[in-house]
This record gives sequence, structure tokens and C-alpha cells, in this order.
Amino acid sequence: MKKLVRRFRTLPIRARLSMLVAAAVAFAVAAVSVTCWFIVQGKLYEQVNNDLRRGMRAPEQMINQALNTCSETQQSDNGGYRNNYIQVVKEDGTVCVLDASLGKVKVTQSDRDDIKNGQTDKLYFRNGTDEDGDPVRVMLQPLATTTVTGEAGPNVGLVVAVSLKSTQSTLNDLALILLLVSGIGVIGAGAAGLAVARAGLRPVDKLTEAVEHVARTEDLSVRIPVEDDSEDEIARLSRSFNSMTSSLANSRELQQQLIADAGHELRTPLTSLRTNIELLTRSEETGRPLPEADRKALLASVKAQMTELAALIGDLQELSRSEGQRGERVQVVSLEDTVESALRRARLRGPELTITASLEAWYTRAEPAALERAVVNILDNAVKFSPEGGVIDVRLTGGVLTVRDHGPGIPTEELPHVFDRFWRSPSARALPGSGLGLSIVARTVEQAGGQVTLAHADGGGTVATVRLPGAPTPPPEDPAPALQDLSQDLPQDLS
Repeated sequence: MKKLVRRFRTLPIRARLSMLVAAAVAFAVAAVSVTCWFIVQGKLYEQVNNDLRRGMRAPEQMINQALNTCSETQQSDNGGYRNNYIQVVKEDGTVCVLDASLGKVKVTQSDRDDIKNGQTDKLYFRNGTDEDGDPVRVMLQPLATTTVTGEAGPNVGLVVAVSLKSTQSTLNDLALILLLVSGIGVIGAGAAGLAVARAGLRPVDKLTEAVEHVARTEDLSVRIPVEDDSEDEIARLSRSFNSMTSSLANSRELQQQLIADAGHELRTPLTSLRTNIELLTRSEETGRPLPEADRKALLASVKAQMTELAALIGDLQELSRSEGQRGERVQVVSLEDTVESALRRARLRGPELTITASLEAWYTRAEPAALERAVVNILDNAVKFSPEGGVIDVRLTGGVLTVRDHGPGIPTEELPHVFDRFWRSPSARALPGSGLGLSIVARTVEQAGGQVTLAHADGGGTVATVRLPGAPTPPPEDPAPALQDLSQDLPQDLS
């Protein structure tokens, strides 16, 4: 049985569906056929029983005569019973065949028991055989001896039977017809199941071909046509596949674009770095040292370019991190504390600027390090474009962080591109930076469920707005462990 199950599981889905449909139809047809056969059999037997009731009209004197002569074979012809078997049976099993009976019916032990213990007003029906072994339908009516002979004695039974050849022939023909119909039905069900399986699995075939094509050619532009109003499982699977290939294609395009942009951005600092190092090396090899001022300028340029490369590589690593890696470190973060930490770093980078801050408490769900980096990037952008002695206004209220500078602002036609990777305004290309800062900001804020925008500020400059959803306030930390650790560091006499 286990081998058959394993063999069945290895068959194609079409074959399994066809076999299952055929088996289900075969079971249903078999159940209906058997039920129909038994119902017809019961109706035919009921008709035969009614015929036996109507045909049992043997007079008492004929029964008395049969008991007196008690012959086990028919004696003469009598038109009244020429189609029936009729005989009288004693309690001891002795059979007395009436005149003109078709023959003798075999008596069973149950007949003798019914005669001995049975009620005289009750009829008993059963299937039996005659002396030649032919099937007959038997009806038995127990009779009191006093009723038949007028004398007391053991009961007797009047047995009337009719041949079942025609009835059984009808049942056999019905069984053959039902068998043929069932076979045709099962074959038709198997064919219909195969056709339905082929029609139903045609979208799966298309999906399989598409997957094999993608695996063979890596062509992610393949799409499976799906009807707009279809909502079945195959349509949902096709839509999911189309969405998956579209996402993979977008991801590949972004990856290729990132590689191309990174290569372009890396080429300039690497070329400049290589040129400066070659100048320093050549001066050492030729023994013609550079002037001290030029040498210091070259070294400062090399250092700046290495710093720019390090920042660019860090930004690329930030952009290449997967969603799963970010999701593992997401937690409830105090946006107020994050902004304060970023402000401290911004004030160090722009000591000549005045940075005002008005912060309210707000909690959100984000990755702490990524969120702080995003806020630092926004503040760095404001510091970079603020004039010397300028003012930067920072506000945090109701989950909305605004950073407004008083710099030259961003041209209207450049606003749609400020969050693109490696995009830099023509006026800012001389300034340090990789062109990834605002792209990192946009990605971090979107992953936290928020929005970030850049717009012109009233009176000049640019205002950056970050909106982040709120999160439940985390429970306060228990200071007891920290106090306990502090007490362990105290001198023994003080603790």
C-alpha cells in the first residue's frame, strides 16, 4: 500500500487529478448502481409477494385430501395452480404436494420452526429452490390442524411458491446495464478529469515555462497575462510571480545603476589620489623634493580624498544593507535624543554658525544608528549651504522635524532630483560629498514609515521636513543595576 501511495505521488498532477476524479465518479456510480439494484430487487420481490398473496386460494378439502394421500409429487392437472408450486408441510417436515403443483419446494428447518411456533394469521416469505434447484419465491402460512381436518393435532403449513427465473433474469440484465453504464461513466469521468486538469493547469504550465525561461536566460521582463477580474488561486499566483519578477528587475536595475554611479563617483577621487601620490613618489625617486608648501598641499589633498573615499564607501555600505538586516535592529527610539545627538555633531562641523533648537519629546520605531545618520545628513546639508555666520533653525513638534537654513536654496527644477542617488546640484559639485546623503535620508525615513521633503523656505533658504509616526513610550529603565555596579567600584570603606 505504501508503495502504491509513493508511486501515486510521483505521477504528474494531471494524472493524479484524472485518477482522483475517476475514482470519485466510480465510487459515486457504484454507490448509485448498487442502491438502484437493491431498490429494484425489493420492488420486484414485493410484486412477487403480492402475486403469491392473490394466488393462494387452495380450498380446505384439497388441503385435507393432500394430507390424506400425502404424495410428494403432483398427481393431476388443475388450471388453478399450474403456474405455482403448492404443497402442505407437516411439523416433522413431511411434504404433501397438491394436485397440479409445478413441483416440490425444498423445506428448510426455519419452515418447520415457523409451522410449529408460527401464528396462523401470519405469512412468511423467503427465497428457496425446488427439487431441481431452480430458484423460487416461497410463501408459508401456518395452519391449525383443527381448521383443516377438524381434528386436533400438530400444525401444518401451506407453502405456495413461484419461479424466480424471470425476476432474476430481469435483475441480471439490470446489473449488466448498470455495470456497462458505470464503466462508461468512469471512463468518461477520467477523460473529463484529464480535460479539466489540462484546462485548469494551463496557467501553471505558462508559469512553469516562464520560470524556466527566467532561470535559463535571466530575463526578468517576462510577464504572465492575467485577467483583471480573475481572483482564483492561479491568477493570484500569476500576479505574485509578475510582481516578483518586476521587483527583481527593479532591484537589478537599481543595483546596476548603483554600480555604475559608484564607479563614476569613485573614478574622480581615485584619479586625483593617484596623481598626487605619483607626484610625491616621483619627487622622492628623482631626488628633487617639492617645495614644502606644495608638499603639504598634496598631503592635505590626499588626506581629503581618502576621507571622501571612506565616506563614499560607508554610504555605499549603508545603501547595500538588506531590509532583513535593518529589521533586526528596529526598536522604539526617542527622536528628541537622536536630534540632540546629531546637533552636537553638527555644531562641531559648523562652529561659525548659530543653530537654534526647540525639541519636544517624540518616540518612533526605527533603527537608532540609521535614524541618527539620517538626521546628521540633513543637518550637514544645512551646514554645508549656510553662509558664514548664518542661522539654522531646528524644530521638533508632534513628530515633525524641520531643519531650515538661510542659504541660497535649491532651484525649483532641481527639487525632484534631490533624493536620487549620486545626484548633486551643479552649484554643489565643488563641495565635498558623495551625493548619497539625502538618498540615505529618504530610505531611512521611508523604512520607519515616515516622509521627508525639501522645499523653499519663506525669506530664502531651504526647509527639510521629516514626519515620523509615533510609537508607545518605552518603560523607564531600572536604575538599580547601574547603582549596584557603581557601588562595586567605590572604595571598600565607603561601600
